[in-house]
Order: sequence, then structure tokens, then C-alpha cells
Amino acid sequence: MPLPKPFIEQIEKLAEKEPRVAGLIKSLENTDPSTSIRLNKAKWSAKNTTLAIGWRTPGKQVPWQKNGFYLSDRPKFTLDPAIHQGLYYVQDASSMFLGHILDTILADRQDPVVYLDACAAPGGKTTTAIDSLPAGSMVVANEWDYKRAEILKENVSKWGYPNCIVSRGDTCRITKLRETFDIISADVPCSGEGMMRKDEEAVKQWTPGLVSQCASRQHEIVDNLWPALKPGGLFIYSTCTFNRSENEEIIDYIINNLGGEPVEVDSTLYPEILPGIETPYPCYRFMPHRVEGEGLFIAVIRKNGDPKPAKQAPPRKERPGKTSTDKLPAWIPSELHLTTMGDEIYGIDSRWKKLTGKLIDSLDVIMPGTHLATVKGHDYIPAQGLALSTIYRRGSLPEVEIDTDTALSYLHRDSVILPEGTPRGFVLLTHSGQPLGWVKNLGNRANNLYPAPWRILMNLK
Repeated sequence: MPLPKPFIEQIEKLAEKEPRVAGLIKSLENTDPSTSIRLNKAKWSAKNTTLAIGWRTPGKQVPWQKNGFYLSDRPKFTLDPAIHQGLYYVQDASSMFLGHILDTILADRQDPVVYLDACAAPGGKTTTAIDSLPAGSMVVANEWDYKRAEILKENVSKWGYPNCIVSRGDTCRITKLRETFDIISADVPCSGEGMMRKDEEAVKQWTPGLVSQCASRQHEIVDNLWPALKPGGLFIYSTCTFNRSENEEIIDYIINNLGGEPVEVDSTLYPEILPGIETPYPCYRFMPHRVEGEGLFIAVIRKNGDPKPAKQAPPRKERPGKTSTDKLPAWIPSELHLTTMGDEIYGIDSRWKKLTGKLIDSLDVIMPGTHLATVKGHDYIPAQGLALSTIYRRGSLPEVEIDTDTALSYLHRDSVILPEGTPRGFVLLTHSGQPLGWVKNLGNRANNLYPAPWRILMNLK
């Protein structure tokens, strides 16, 4: 599809200011996007080197991400059980630079942080952050769009990190969480110029008016989020677009109007990454004619002021819906702080109990930690989130290893035939030694407990 003429003219003006931009239009029009994946460092092991879709140990490493690898083609990822198990995430290589930023700025930090991904769906950057933050950190992933928030919840659940809360709604609700977060990342909605090579819709929707509209919305999002950042905290701003009004001009605004200090991240090992254009501040530009990845702009700003010691909040009144631990089945980890939402039980590290309550009071939280179980009458049904979580204690319930075809049938929500002698009750199915999900063995048949909204929809034959 031909690129819009005003867009081409816009890029030509950028090239006059930064000659290394030259070649971008030709790349967008004549080259194909790369395919890359990022492995889940908490789940991946040497045993997981062969996946069902036919490609083996991933190929060339993404330069700035030790767990990121390029693939020679784009297989049907949906037909690989490993992606449903959360062993890896399909992510553009440029976006993986967030992991390098966090690895760099947190290199000397051991204690947990409170991290907000403010525009988080579908979950690529959230899971990138999870793998780079200090152990035990609290991660809050928020998404404005309700449907995309459900996709975010699914992807975060599959990744298996226990201390993650998912919320949905406008960033204006986050404003009242004053000085709560050590780090806020905002991959803000943008005009999508960086996606033009892989998404025709990005080409169709682009207009100069859209650029202006997005820049206005980005100012609003930044203004909403800034009060929630602690003094001395870090703000990571990113877009997948090329123009200055959505990029350098927003960074200038944060520094000159909100009281931010630019933070430089060492990128000297990657000369293919361009600096900001017509700005004195450190910014990082990824362009597909120079990197093996799509368009990305990213910068880091520190909020002025010294970090304040955490205030001791007064004891909260016990909220309705708390679940007593004395009647819970043994397969639910007992050391967690539990929260119920309707018939659903969620758990999170007890150190985050007060903050979890604060977030539930302030935001529209749809996942307050790991989804552990569903209560039906006097019965507790193990949740898919528990099966895929790194906190599940393997062996708490019987397990049955299944082959790839059976795994795909299970993910399609078809019936699964268990081996003779399998104990009755809840059984964890595994594939390649990794948890896949639950069934309930009734003896003559097994009920498939895989979540209906997550099931594979394509024909398996």
C-alpha cells in the first residue's frame, strides 16, 4: 500500500535534520518485518529447546536482549503449546530495548520496586519489565480499552509472575495514587507510523490530524501519570511513531514543565540506534532501515526530588469478600494474601497487602495477583492462572504428561482421554514437562477446565 504523501514529506523533513533518517521510506515500502521472540527466563530451560511448530533452539540473538531471538520465518504460533504455557512471547525486537533500560538503571538495586505499566496491552512490555525488575517487585499493568485489558490479563497470567495486578480504565484514575510508583512506563497510544511496514491499517488511518490528536492525548496521559510517580522515580516514555511532536517534544515538555531530569542509558554498543532529533536530551530512536525491528522511540526521565521513606498506612478495615485460609485446599499456597472477586480467589505476596487494597480502592482492578481458584458451593476449582504461575507447588495435585496433538486438542477445549489408572479429581496436564492446564477426572471421562475465552479457535485439522 502506498504511503501517504504528507507522511513522506514529514520524514523527508526529519532527514534534513538528521541525515541518518534517509532510507526509512524505502525500507517501509520495500522490506518485510522481522519475527522475534523473547523467552520467559523463569520458565525456560535447556529441556525446552524443541517446540511443536518445528523450529528448534532460536536463532540470532537480539543485540540488546539476552533472552530475545530472531526467527527465520513466522510460523503459526497458535499451534505451539509452548506459547500458551507462557514459555515465550512473540515481540518486536525494538520493543525489547525496555529490558536493557531496566537492566541498566536497576543494575545495583536489590530491593523490590513498585512498577506501573500504564498503557500495557497486549502485555509485551509488561512481561519484559517483569523479567528485568528486582525479585519480588510489584507490577501494576493498566489498559484503557476493556477488551484489550482482557487480552493483557491472559498474557500476564500465562507469563506466571505472581506479584502482578491488572487494572483497566483511563489514566486519570491513576492521578490520585500520588507518589506510589518507583517506575512508571508509558508506551502511549500514538499515530503508529512505526507499524506501517507490518500493518496496513496504520497506513490507512494516518493523517496529520491524527498526529496532532495523539500528541494532545499524550500530554494528557503524562499529566495524569506524573503525580503518581515518587520523587526520584523514573518515567519511561515510548511510542511506535517517528514524528517529533509525539516524541522529542513530549520529552521537552516533561523536563521543562513538570520537573524532570533526563537519564542517559548506555547505548554505545548499538550504533544502529539513532539519538533524538533536535533535542539536547538523551532519546533513542529505532528505525527499520537501521535495526532489525520496527519503529520505536523511547526515553527515560527522573522526577526531581529525593525519594521519601514509605509512610506507614493506618490499618485498613477488613473488606468484604476476604477468604479464610483455614478451609482452603492444600494446593493453594498458604503464605499469600488472598482477595476474592465474586467467586474468584486471587493471591499476592503478603508484603503487598496494603498496596493491593489501595489499588483496589482506586482503580478498576480485574486481576489482583495470581488467579488461584473458583469457588462453587463448597468446592474449590483450581484456576488456569495457578497452573501457569511460578508459585504453584508441583506435585500438589496429580499430573499427566501429554503429547503435542493432545495438548492442542486440550487448548481447543476438546475432550481429553486420560491414561488408565489416573486418580479421580483435579489433574494437571503437562507438555514437555511444563504445566499446561487442568482437567477434572470423573473416571469415565475428564472435564476440560481450560478457560473458554482463551481457547484455540482455528481448525486443528
